[in-house]
Amino acid sequence: MSRPAGGPTSSVERAFRILRVMSDGSKSRLTDIAAAADLDKATASRLLESLLRDGFVARHSQTKQFTLGAELMVLGAAALKRFDPRSLVRPSLMRLTGAFEDSVVLSIPSGVESLCIDVEEGSYPIRANYLTVGSRRPLGVGSGSLALLAWMPEAEREAALEILASQLTRYPRITPAFLDERIAQAREQGYVVLLDVVVERMGGIAMPILDAEGRPVGAISIAALNERILSRETALATALKREATVCQVLWAQATRPTGLTSVKKAVYKKRAEVLV
Repeated sequence: MSRPAGGPTSSVERAFRILRVMSDGSKSRLTDIAAAADLDKATASRLLESLLRDGFVARHSQTKQFTLGAELMVLGAAALKRFDPRSLVRPSLMRLTGAFEDSVVLSIPSGVESLCIDVEEGSYPIRANYLTVGSRRPLGVGSGSLALLAWMPEAEREAALEILASQLTRYPRITPAFLDERIAQAREQGYVVLLDVVVERMGGIAMPILDAEGRPVGAISIAALNERILSRETALATALKREATVCQVLWAQATRPTGLTSVKKAVYKKRAEVLV
């Protein structure tokens, strides 16, 4: 769980922390939520009761376990009306899964974390994907997450690495020095390969999706057994680069000012079609 040095100082910030740790669906008991949010049980219980009253959290009547509430669905739907990247990127996820049979993930940056917002499951019998929609990880943990970190502007990346240094204890193979080395390698070769770091014998290969200023707004990653990545690395990287470029064109079109003319819209659409 990412947080600024010194931790939150208000109930609002603590409540936000609770909602974040609940977002991947794996934390539903009071004890687990409190521990993941770095709060004592009494504070977590008080805040959960407040969130429950306002509909941002729900509680099962029998198990007493907590889940995110309907009010968050309303807020999410309102936010997605403004811009939902999943519809732009999903065709690319489907093409990659169809071509290589392994699971493909779309991640976006969220502070010093990566957030998985879409997954296209592969058909290969042994699936290496260990992310689900809503999963959060510190930047650098996983190939897509590392792609987001590697292509951040240098000053922002250095600031992120300072914060991440204290958050990597759960991943003993990942250190700031390791990340520095892999970031340099990724920038040189143009894509990320990360094997045997998060899960034994499994890994991923990823490309960032960049905005018009060159900032990473998302990342597409293919999760597979190590040997399936190494034996097809060039083909995987080529396909990822093509799909990331398609997504960048579509992303730019979708986020342009509302005054975009029909002619310019047609140009963006044609560029994407040519790339595919």
